[in-house]
Amino acid sequence: MKVLAFIVAIAALMFTLPADAATVEAKISIGNQRMYVTVNGVRKYTWSVSTGRSGYRTPTGTYRPQRLVKMHYSSKYDNAPMPHSVFFYGGYAIHGTNAVGSLGRPASHGCVRLAPGNAATLYSLVSKYGMGNTRVIVTR
Repeated sequence: MKVLAFIVAIAALMFTLPADAATVEAKISIGNQRMYVTVNGVRKYTWSVSTGRSGYRTPTGTYRPQRLVKMHYSSKYDNAPMPHSVFFYGGYAIHGTNAVGSLGRPASHGCVRLAPGNAATLYSLVSKYGMGNTRVIVTR
């Protein structure tokens, strides 16, 4: 009985988040061209985005960030700058753009574009709370 109690206690410790850990969720609506960011279930931000334009797709689904790159340059699209990149599915990322006039409508090659300051904020949240505590959800 003591062994079972010990195992349960260890399992509880392993699956309990540290006190400063949070759950970050970046939910992207392709239909609305918006991102809704929540921390611990509380909505903190709503931002305009640009997703894949005609002929390009932004993948839908639920993902965990795979890598963070403070300043990435696209090897596929003429070395285009992709500041504060949060890669969530292969080469697809959420990142900043200077084409802020296109935000709110599909305009990208499939990535999710944000205003530079918003991309920096999201990047900071993911860096602070960890990729394992972050979900990226892309819906139609």
